Amino acid sequence: MSQTIKLYGKMLTFSRLKIYENNLIDIKNQLQQMLDNNPISNELPIVIDSEVELELDTLIDVLWSMNVQPIGVVSGVLNDQAKELKLAIFPADGKRIERLPNTDKPSTPAPQSEPAPPANKPNDKTLEVNDKTLEVVDAPVQAVATSTQSTTLITAQDHSIKLASGIHTQMLRSGQSLQHLGGDLTIIGGVNDGAEAITDNSLHIYGRGLGRLVAGATGDKNARIFCQKFNPSLVSVAGTFCLRDAIPAEMIDQPVQVTYDEENGLIFTLLKQL
Repeated sequence: MSQTIKLYGKMLTFSRLKIYENNLIDIKNQLQQMLDNNPISNELPIVIDSEVELELDTLIDVLWSMNVQPIGVVSGVLNDQAKELKLAIFPADGKRIERLPNTDKPSTPAPQSEPAPPANKPNDKTLEVNDKTLEVVDAPVQAVATSTQSTTLITAQDHSIKLASGIHTQMLRSGQSLQHLGGDLTIIGGVNDGAEAITDNSLHIYGRGLGRLVAGATGDKNARIFCQKFNPSLVSVAGTFCLRDAIPAEMIDQPVQVTYDEENGLIFTLLKQL
């Protein structure tokens, strides 16, 4: 009998839409402002995380009209409506992760044609209007039961997007998450257990790489991970991941490059062999 399906694990990066008020007009207006300033917002897959009751079916219609793809909800007040609509229900976080900005400016400056933002402009993750706050938090979600990976985000391989590399010059401590979209991410200082470093391009770590190391988060199969002292709890490139117990023993605590291959999955190579 020929194989009909294949079941395996994937690391997929969704954005989380955090909702604090149930005014759908305000939600739409504030989210539209965020999407207008986001170069990868086209067909953005999101998980809805609401602290208040609202009309979920109406919200979903609004999101689709904005070219945003609702995948499911975070477990909470919308569970019953999500079940009726046959949406996925993701477990709530056990602990909030501290999200860090890059400590250095991107290596590629922003185009001069774009005016500098005013000093009182909120960041691109939160927006406050009339005492209402909407937050979009990028968070990795482990998904199963998928036979192909469909890339719904515009990746950095789209040459119409100007790449900007991110540099972080401090150690990532347990509970911290550093995420960068639109270019390579370089960390000088290392990543501790319980921390995570995520980028949609290649990841460079000058120091010890523990915790979760994710490159090609939006599906870039050419992304790579370079780590000076490699021993992560989880490593992922282009959505394919490997846990520490499955990493070849000869790679542990060595300088390593991790790449992705269509037939073989993750490829681990000692840098001294290159």
